[in-house]
Amino acid sequence: MIRGFTLGSPRDASAGRRSALGNELGGALSLLDDNDATGLAALVRSGEVHASELVADAIARAERLNPQLNAIVHTQYSRAESDALSVAASGPFAGVPFLLKDYKGREAGEPYHMGVRVLRDLDYRPRTDSPLALAFRRAGLIPIGRTNVPQMALMGTTEPELYGSTHNPWDLTRTPGGSSGGSAAAVAARIVPIAHANDISGSIRIPAALCGLVGLKPTRGRVTSSTVSDRPVGMNAEGVITRSVRDTAGVLDAISWTSPWWPAPPLARPLVREVGAPVGALRVGVWTEAFNGSFVDESSAASAVSCGQLLEGMGCYVEVAASPVLSSSELWDVAKSAMAATAASEADEWTARIGRPFVADDLEARSWDMIEAGRAISGPALLRIIERMQELAAEALGWWTAYDLLVTPTTAAPASLLGEYLRGYESGRGSAFTRPFNVTGQPAMTVPLGWPADGLPRGVQLIAGYGREDVLIRVAAALEAAEPWSHRRPPLLT
Repeated sequence: MIRGFTLGSPRDASAGRRSALGNELGGALSLLDDNDATGLAALVRSGEVHASELVADAIARAERLNPQLNAIVHTQYSRAESDALSVAASGPFAGVPFLLKDYKGREAGEPYHMGVRVLRDLDYRPRTDSPLALAFRRAGLIPIGRTNVPQMALMGTTEPELYGSTHNPWDLTRTPGGSSGGSAAAVAARIVPIAHANDISGSIRIPAALCGLVGLKPTRGRVTSSTVSDRPVGMNAEGVITRSVRDTAGVLDAISWTSPWWPAPPLARPLVREVGAPVGALRVGVWTEAFNGSFVDESSAASAVSCGQLLEGMGCYVEVAASPVLSSSELWDVAKSAMAATAASEADEWTARIGRPFVADDLEARSWDMIEAGRAISGPALLRIIERMQELAAEALGWWTAYDLLVTPTTAAPASLLGEYLRGYESGRGSAFTRPFNVTGQPAMTVPLGWPADGLPRGVQLIAGYGREDVLIRVAAALEAAEPWSHRRPPLLT
């Protein structure tokens, strides 16, 4: 029994059924149903499957399912089919179909709109590839298109006016979260096994949790930047959404670098070697009260408690504990200001790209309000905000000298109905547990351990010390082995 808890952890014991879609579209498509990216790449390397077959199956699946999901807003099918004929066999994920997010997933000549109407009207296409996109291609991944995002990735739901709402495969009336909601919906629907995502306030972890998937926000500076430079705020992190822990580990190994701006502590060995490694007698804190004061639904809390009980059974010391700094109103205030300043800076950068600045008529009201709030912050004030963020981060990280791991719900609630977030219906419940770790810069990961009877997935968030993705992968892999989730499929596929 976790010290301080008596809450149970109800689970839905029903097993997922095999996808009817796989039978409808042909036997080869079942490979996308039943294999993660690591498994698919192994089949390509062995010669059992050709990359062209996987790409063709992913395209067929996208054409069949995307009209219901609206997860993919730009396609590059012809290019992907050509890429599959010449993909480098040396990459760890050679031949695996993939999706880039339409925010920072830039490739030369491909549409890039970020949900902004003026960019679509100009048919804006970058002239160069982002370093991150190049890293994904070096790993052997083959992009088949780009996923839907809220405008400029500024909201926790994927409901842009420009391209319309993305639907959650677990319940088409609900959001997949944001801002990586298009990526999460596509992976949950098994269109692709991996999709690009990024996270400035929870945008990898939130949609992964709401769609029953795995998502890891790496340590600040761990992963190749989306641009040739980086912003001094340092809240954003690049990564992926997957269905398995080993895929997350493998991709992170492939896209890691040594940042000249935010160098993350080096890892002792590749993360894929942590999969299956002993967890050890970790000191674990479990916390189910939202850091921003939001109400937490019982099933979300129960999932975190159940995770703590599993870890206790593995030999960990588990108790109710968390750093009080994570609930500090000052931490939340400086994070909000830093995000607004980042949005304003990004908006101003577009002046050189399109020949004029963004104006109010170019953007949705929420986006414009955030950008204007950021522009109102003076240079000296922003420097003080960044300085205070680092001070608060250092204070929060002191907790990890006594503990190895913090366990929380990933979100305070399951996926909300489409439209509710935009109406202001407790929108803070999405990032109630995630945002502080964009301030501290430490790695945080969601795994799909919550499967209550309402049919809406709940994620459990694991947070390790600065630079300790190895701890997260070891723990997440052990949890995946103890409570497997690969058999679970959303109703859309059953």
